[in-house]
Amino acid sequence: MVLSFAHTSENLEVYQYALFIGVGGLWYLLLSTLWFQLNPKAQTEQTLNETFLLTADFLDTRRQLIGDQPDRESLQTQLMTLQSALTEHHETLREILILSRKSSGKSNYQSRRLLVFIQLVELLETAIANPVNYDKMDVLFSKYPELKTDFQKLILELSYQLRSITKNINKSKLFPSNRMLSDALKTLENDILKLKNENQTEDYERYLMLQNLLDYQKKQFEKLKKIKWLLGNPELSSDDIIKNEKLKRFIGSQDYDPKLILRNLSFRSTIFKHSLRLAVAVMLGYGIGLFFDFQNPYWIILTVIVIMRPSYGLTKTRSKDRMIGTLIGAALASGLVFLINDPYVYGALGVLSLVIAFSMVQKNYKASATFITLSVIFIYAIIQPDILKVIQFRVIDTLIGATLSYMVMRWLWPAWSFMEIGDNIRDSLKANTAFFKSINTFYQKKGLVPTSLKVNRKEAFLQTSNLSSAFQRMAQEPESKQNHIDDIYELVVINHSFLSSLASLSSYIQNHTTTEASEDFIAVSEKINNNLDKVCTLLKDINFEDSRINGSIYKPEPFDFPFDRIANDTISQTDSERTHKEAHLVWEQLYWLFSLSEKMLKLTSKFKVD
Repeated sequence: MVLSFAHTSENLEVYQYALFIGVGGLWYLLLSTLWFQLNPKAQTEQTLNETFLLTADFLDTRRQLIGDQPDRESLQTQLMTLQSALTEHHETLREILILSRKSSGKSNYQSRRLLVFIQLVELLETAIANPVNYDKMDVLFSKYPELKTDFQKLILELSYQLRSITKNINKSKLFPSNRMLSDALKTLENDILKLKNENQTEDYERYLMLQNLLDYQKKQFEKLKKIKWLLGNPELSSDDIIKNEKLKRFIGSQDYDPKLILRNLSFRSTIFKHSLRLAVAVMLGYGIGLFFDFQNPYWIILTVIVIMRPSYGLTKTRSKDRMIGTLIGAALASGLVFLINDPYVYGALGVLSLVIAFSMVQKNYKASATFITLSVIFIYAIIQPDILKVIQFRVIDTLIGATLSYMVMRWLWPAWSFMEIGDNIRDSLKANTAFFKSINTFYQKKGLVPTSLKVNRKEAFLQTSNLSSAFQRMAQEPESKQNHIDDIYELVVINHSFLSSLASLSSYIQNHTTTEASEDFIAVSEKINNNLDKVCTLLKDINFEDSRINGSIYKPEPFDFPFDRIANDTISQTDSERTHKEAHLVWEQLYWLFSLSEKMLKLTSKFKVD
């Protein structure tokens, strides 16, 4: 579309011109298909490598959270950002690996990579399932600092090994040895065992807590060993290969219902408002270019289309990066054209700059804009003798396009995040509630782990990630548009904590033989479900656009949580350490879930409702 503004054809009819543009699109499709046939593993390998690195970063951040920290809040924010990025990569890998199996059938390569991906998902869940009660852990580690060192050393080694695998993903012989992890686990196990020998009840409870944490780390080690085994290209048996009927439940089908278009033709739709803003900005930009008789007014349009996004924060960042990158590129090009006067060198530099620009567009937009500017200037230098004039107009057009994008995004039909954040909180809470109900049902009925539990787990992680992304967008917006940001941040953190506790409970009951669910367990679970349902009902009516709150004080219904009684009764009634560990973990997590549901109810009760 932009090139149509740049070049008015005098010798071709409109349909002929459109046909040539269509042929260009088909040529690119053919080239992409050919490249995929030549290197079909490239996308899978790149996304898998990035997922390994993000998982390693996530584990390392968890390591830093262990023990008393002066800036724990910023680490937790960093953790939420990493979790969002990981969930996005998991979605991409899920689509690549599952859809490729559906279209081209099973292959050993795809099956092995799919099993590696499953281990990475479970690594994330197990990492999130670390103890969430940092106050307790701080007290414990201040008394036993060697335990803190042991855990940090172990998690650091896990993180290091994941990064090492990324560097040598197709060279299993170069993978680091398991010896370091085995030694770290042994040291940790011996130090924890010392607590068991203490006579005080409090020390025994700490011992149980640390044993459960140690069990999680052992599971991480087992998953890492399985990843190494799978990347060693073993022959898989029929039991290892996952059936397509189960896999298709993990990917959503695209809805192509024409009613979607009608539903989005409304000012309630973020995309509709973005489309209007984009259309207005493009026409204004082209009008400015014609009015002032700029050399290439279509550059303004191109800048607007490339920069503008539905999100205010992203548009603002891209506008700034585009302007800075263009100025740097123009300065570099100005210096080079004085030193070089060879069209062949210009051509080579133009192609090289374009390749670098596209390779960096997702990682560093500022640097990408610099090389795009260099590429455009060098290519124009071949056909335009007055190169300095080209540089001048390139800078002016980019500055106008970037400024116009920002102004239109800021003042024309703005779509501030607080208008939709309530929906994101509700979706995350609904997904967490469904996950909790699946865990509750499985704990009561036992048997094989149902696929529905895993699907609900995936949805809970995805919706919590979406909520984090929505809050990050809100935090980038003007302060005047950040309605109730402190309360919303608290709801976001509570949802993350809730998911962490669910992950802890889910991981334990899937990997251990558990006792029969008691009546107390069922009663507490029902209470938590009731709280969550009440919060969902309140969230439907809360209008975050209203800056007022009703100021009423929430009065919780009386409920006697039997945590201490049940934990102590279990320990006194049986000598089985396995049962003690189960009682301690399950009831500690239930107590934590109950507390979080009460916090959410208290927080949402104070808002004005429509």
